[in-house]
Amino acid sequence: MNRYAAVLPPGTLPEARLLLTGRALRAFGDGFVSLLLPYYLTLLGFSPLKVGVIVTATLFGAGVLTLAVSLAAHRYHPRNLLRVAALLMIVTGAAIATLADFWPLLLIALIGTLNPSGGDATIFVPLEHSLLAQAAPSERRTALFARYSLIGALVAAFGSQFAVMPDLMVRFHVTDPKSALQAMFLLYGALGVAAYALYRRLPAVAKGPPGQQQPGALGKSRRTVYTLAALFSLDAFGDGFAVQSLLALWLYERFGLSIAAAGTIFFWTGVLTAFSHLAAARLANRIGLINTMVFTHLPSNVFCILAPFMPSLPLVLTFLFLRAALSSMDVPARTSYVMSVVAPEERAAAAGITAVPRSLAAAVSPSFAGYLLALSSFGWPLVICGGLKITYDLLLLGMFRAVKPPQERRGRSRKDT
Repeated sequence: MNRYAAVLPPGTLPEARLLLTGRALRAFGDGFVSLLLPYYLTLLGFSPLKVGVIVTATLFGAGVLTLAVSLAAHRYHPRNLLRVAALLMIVTGAAIATLADFWPLLLIALIGTLNPSGGDATIFVPLEHSLLAQAAPSERRTALFARYSLIGALVAAFGSQFAVMPDLMVRFHVTDPKSALQAMFLLYGALGVAAYALYRRLPAVAKGPPGQQQPGALGKSRRTVYTLAALFSLDAFGDGFAVQSLLALWLYERFGLSIAAAGTIFFWTGVLTAFSHLAAARLANRIGLINTMVFTHLPSNVFCILAPFMPSLPLVLTFLFLRAALSSMDVPARTSYVMSVVAPEERAAAAGITAVPRSLAAAVSPSFAGYLLALSSFGWPLVICGGLKITYDLLLLGMFRAVKPPQERRGRSRKDT
């Protein structure tokens, strides 16, 4: 176990390292794809509205596929489902690189694994979450999810910086812009090959705590999970107005940024996001998971609303960086909270059911955002995003502040004694 100590919290099973590595591979691909996708689509002649429709299709498809995975999670081992998802990632990269017409691309966006958000909104999420939840003791779970989120955000930041490669290839006369972009999507498919090889190394039988029941459908936790899913959907609907692909498109439209400049910007926002996850784990130990989710989220949403009103690019970037430093601190806390307030055998179903409405809700808003960007370069999608997410924060605080996960109740009992 010592060989994993530098990465994994104490007491964590070693297979968690495979899941963290898989997250890193996908995050790198998502980092550059989320920036290059809108640029590639505009190079093919698509309008901002059509770009928004394709982004919507990616998120809607992710929601439908995640729902299918959630329904099948208790029948198949997550390892096998992860391998199927990796195969789909391979097909997605190859198809995007070879297709150029709107309707075929829309179909691939719908059934593939493209992730325009820069975060993780794909079918891999509930499968990895359920495996990670049983790979660590309850008191270490938030720390493990913080590392999972940290690795995803940090590697995605490097992926965003890697989006400069097509520009370099054209500048040094290696190839033309279209071929350079197609090569990047082929690389995305190659990362799927690496992920497939990695998931094959996962244990065929999950170890988990002794006496744990087999995964099943929701039972006593149904009401809690459905309520959380509804609230998370509101949050995701707001997120959809400012997914990374559309945020990049807004910066292209308003300030004429190149891919290289946008890649650098999203690299640093990704770095800020990444290290905020570790701070989230420490903060959650002090003030609780729900308070961490809300009180870091509120100021980030205010920054999101204010960014479009800034008169210059440096000021806009200042507010976007401030937002990035706080906006994702809720991610490990949210995942840990869901995994903590449901029974162990319900975790796979809970992870899927809370992820599916998020994906479906986030799928609706990018089309509206694309339409708004086609009308004006002001940045109304960011204003709407911040307003909806503030509403979510206040509802979550009001409804779940008193619903403590077991580890927080134990901690409070020790303090009382």
